This record gives sequence, C-alpha cells and structure tokens, in this order.
Amino acid sequence: MKNKAKYIIVTSIIIIFTLFLGKYLVTDFNITDTTNNYNEDLNKEDSLVDVSKISNDDLKIYFIDVGQADCTLIEQNGKFMLIDAGNNDDGNLVVNFLKQKGVSKLDYVIGTHAHEDHIGGLDNVIQNFDEEKIFFPKTTSTTKTFEDFVKAVKAKNKKLYAPNSGEKFTFANSTFEILAPNADNYEDANNYSIVIKLTYKNRSFIFMGDAEKISEDEILNKGYDVRSDLIKIGHHGSSSSTSDKFLKAVNPKYAVICVGKDNSYNHPKKSVMDRLKKYNIKVYRTDEQGDITAICDGENIVLDKTPASYNYMK
Repeated sequence: MKNKAKYIIVTSIIIIFTLFLGKYLVTDFNITDTTNNYNEDLNKEDSLVDVSKISNDDLKIYFIDVGQADCTLIEQNGKFMLIDAGNNDDGNLVVNFLKQKGVSKLDYVIGTHAHEDHIGGLDNVIQNFDEEKIFFPKTTSTTKTFEDFVKAVKAKNKKLYAPNSGEKFTFANSTFEILAPNADNYEDANNYSIVIKLTYKNRSFIFMGDAEKISEDEILNKGYDVRSDLIKIGHHGSSSSTSDKFLKAVNPKYAVICVGKDNSYNHPKKSVMDRLKKYNIKVYRTDEQGDITAICDGENIVLDKTPASYNYMK
C-alpha cells in the first residue's frame, strides 16, 4: 500500500509539473499567420519624430501639402527621389521645399502619370535641379501641362524612361520595385500610374499614384508581394481605388492621403475611410495636417503628426 501511495503521489507531481511547463511551452511557440501579423512588431505606442535622433542613414519621406494633388520627396544618405510635383501652380512651392531640404540633385524623378495634379510642377523642378533618371509611363497627353513637362526634359537633354513592371532599382541604402502599370493601354489615364514599393531593411512603403482597382487587381494577379507598413493611398481617397482586397493584401499600419481641403471631388470617400477604420489603419492626411514626415530606421517608423480623423466627404 505504501508503494502504491508513493506511486500515486509521484505520478501526480509529474502530471502537475508537465501541465505547468506545457502552458509556457505552448505560449512561447504559438504559431501565427505571418501574413495577418506582418506588422505586429509595430504595435508599440507611436511616438513623434525626435529630430535629435535622426540619422543620415534613416529613410525620410516628406508628403508635401500641395492641396488636391500629389507630391512626395524621399531622402536617404544625401540621395533624393521625387514622386510627382503637384499642380501647375505648385511648381515654386515644390522647388522651395526641395531647396530647404538641401536638394541640388534628384537621383530619381517619377511622374506617375499624365494628369496635371501630378506632373504640373515637374517642369519647374526639372528646370531648377539636376536629375539622374526621370521615370514616366508609356503614355502621352495633348495638354499644355504635359507639353511643358516634355519641353523641360528635352531642354536638359534628358530622356524619359518607362520602367517595366517587376524592375528593381537601388536608392541609397534602400531598394524599390516597380509594381505597375502592367498593361499597355487603359481607358483611364489613372491606371497608367507608376506604382512603387520602397524597402529599407525590414520596412516597406507603397506609393500608389492614382492607380485604380483595375491596376490593383493586375498587381495582385501578378503575384507581387505588396505587404507594406505604410501606403500612400491611391487617387486621393477616391472610391475608384483602395479596394478591400488590395488593402487587406498590403496590410499596412499607416496610410497617408494627399488630398485638398474641401475639394470639389469630395475626396476622400466614405467607402475608403470605412475600410481604413475597419482595419484599424492609422490615417494621416494633408487636408487636415499639412506637410507630413515619416522617418524610418529600418525597424521603426515614426511620424511628425498624431493620427488624423476618418472623416469623409459625401
């Protein structure tokens, strides 16, 4: 009996110990869906940019407030990339902003597509700075804005380069890939938009131009890895872009909307803002906050503003 009692006690201790240890083993080795938790290590409390801690190696992204238009300057290690340059009337504003940031040469200039609110100020920029490469899709326009852009390029003895989907380029310590356009002809000029995914170490950023659902679907069908920590929302928050399927695939923590206050297009739209809110994506927008700066050290992303609202235009 004594041996039986001793056996029961020892067995009970082993069972209790195993259950206790198992609890922690299961916790430590819990398997998660890496796609749905792509940004889980960014779920720390956000902090504003601390200028004293900014390194030259850090990736700096400036979303310039040009109203109902697009303009983004990217800086790293003394290299600069400009994506679009606002409307015609924004040329001087953009030039002055670039000069304030110490720009003398632009390593890449990307005109996403032919609409005035994206390439309107590019002629001013090209006239005032040296450019290494100028990207533009295989499309033309009969507008004076497009003609002025082309004239400025020719006057500098430069050529436009139409990058192919899937091409990859180096920018300072980062790389970027062309995700769109993926076809030669579109009914809507917005879908010619050059879409790029910029990556620095473990963080990525996707810039959509005015790409609409047609282009988004083509990107997904090509099988590109679109997962990004921050998305520059396509087409100023229009309902034509930022489909639910595409937004889920990107799975960003941050979204920036370049949009004009009280604009006549009623951007951003309710459907887009509802999706951003549904997925708890933190929104930053030029109509409410003006210029917006994002800084990335390859692991962490900080912005110089607190998140904006999910308000929409009817």
